[in-house]
Amino acid sequence: MDSTWISSKGEFILRFEDAFAEYIGAEHATAVCNGTVALHLALAALGIGPGDEVLVPTLTYIASANAVTYTGAKPVFCDCEPDTWQLSVEDARSKITSRTKAIMPVHLYGCACDMTAILALSVEHSLFVIEDCAEAIGTLHKGQHVGTFGDVATFSFFGNKTITTGEGGMLIAKNKSVFEKAVRMKGQGLAEGREYWHDVIGFNYRMTNICAAIGLAQLSKVDQYLYRKRQIAELYRNQLEGSSWVFQATNDDTDHSHWIVSLLAQEPANRDGLREVLKQHMIETRPLFFPIHTMPMYSGQCQALPIAEGVASRGISLPSWPGLSDLDVTRICDIVNNFHEK
Repeated sequence: MDSTWISSKGEFILRFEDAFAEYIGAEHATAVCNGTVALHLALAALGIGPGDEVLVPTLTYIASANAVTYTGAKPVFCDCEPDTWQLSVEDARSKITSRTKAIMPVHLYGCACDMTAILALSVEHSLFVIEDCAEAIGTLHKGQHVGTFGDVATFSFFGNKTITTGEGGMLIAKNKSVFEKAVRMKGQGLAEGREYWHDVIGFNYRMTNICAAIGLAQLSKVDQYLYRKRQIAELYRNQLEGSSWVFQATNDDTDHSHWIVSLLAQEPANRDGLREVLKQHMIETRPLFFPIHTMPMYSGQCQALPIAEGVASRGISLPSWPGLSDLDVTRICDIVNNFHEK
């Protein structure tokens, strides 16, 4: 505030971008105003547009599919793995057509997708890989931060994410020309070296200096937050051991960041019943994401993706924020265990 640079110019934007790129092991990063526009910008910078198809997991937040639709391309929905709930590579393979231009793995709830298999598929069929890492800052696969595998990757800093700027996002790209195109497009397509001259159609997707300053402060604490989230996940696992609830599994060679702890009931009614009991104790929960292919604007594909539908109907996400105390976790687990004793 003292600098008086409160909008989309100021030193904190570059400082945040540089610090974030260094943290995840990327060459460069550009900050944007939220995670959804980061996805749209990534797709646009790769030239995805009308007539193209992008493979997207159906079990994800709606922004993943909406961003594809913004470009005029078609999201093609893929089922998930039954244990990790991540994009099924085999189902994705079966959906590839001559129009398929990209695949969008989403590292759901902080668990990494099988990037080895996804990269192999992309090479085999000449597909761009767009990693949606909105929920996965701090997640590693084979010792490498997610987001650094694909052609382009995006992150979100919404208020419920591991680090937050209130609203905000970040884009990284391996190819320098793609990255530079994204940077130009996010700022209304402004040409370099000539004031108020625009040489491409762009967007107003810039992050403010205030948000970047908050992000920089948050990033300094990210390891502390991640350590606590992993502690909380372990407490849940230990205290619910032996129950009928099934936790999200983790792919081999993955360091799960546990953005949010989620588990499955044996039956949908049990999930809904537990949510009601926890609500009576003033404990907020949420269901897993509804499969996108079941929503009105995307249901025209008329397909059944049974694994995702089954997982979504039985899944519950529990409080997982870093400020949660051990006593809070124990109280929640006691309610869950007593619910199953009835």
